[in-house]
Amino acid sequence: MIYAFDTYYYDDYANTICLAFPDWTSEHESEVFSEKTTISSDYESGAFYKRELPCIISLLNKIDLRQGDLIIVDGYVTLDENGKMGLGGYLYEALDRKFPVIGIAKNGFKSNDPERRTVYRGESRAPLFITSKGIDVDEVKEKLEQMHGSFRIPTLLKKLDQLTRNELESN
Repeated sequence: MIYAFDTYYYDDYANTICLAFPDWTSEHESEVFSEKTTISSDYESGAFYKRELPCIISLLNKIDLRQGDLIIVDGYVTLDENGKMGLGGYLYEALDRKFPVIGIAKNGFKSNDPERRTVYRGESRAPLFITSKGIDVDEVKEKLEQMHGSFRIPTLLKKLDQLTRNELESN
């Protein structure tokens, strides 16, 4: 199973959503997990993970991960060639390196990272940026290219983003 996570921040809480889907080409999710949590820390430039990681870990506690499952986060796993970790890297470590974590980011990061790949989907001239731990990034690149949808953002990842921003649909 693939579990994709995203969090959106409101004034006094964070809304974290996880869409579960069986494979990379799935058009629809098989399950939706959601949780509203109190924001535990303010945004800190260069330390985004401090704010979002607790939200993802809390929601992950409601999910029975099994061997072979993959996790996708909205952001980076690695940030540079020196091994500096992004949100996904901290999540990978928090999960004792037992589950591959894939970062799919919409915005570029300035430092050089030889493990970062770009994917152009549809007719978009703006790429998605991919990093990973526990799974080969080139394999992930191929899978991201195959995800359902003809636009830059795959169908399920677009839905995930929309659900995090919709207070009425998430519980």
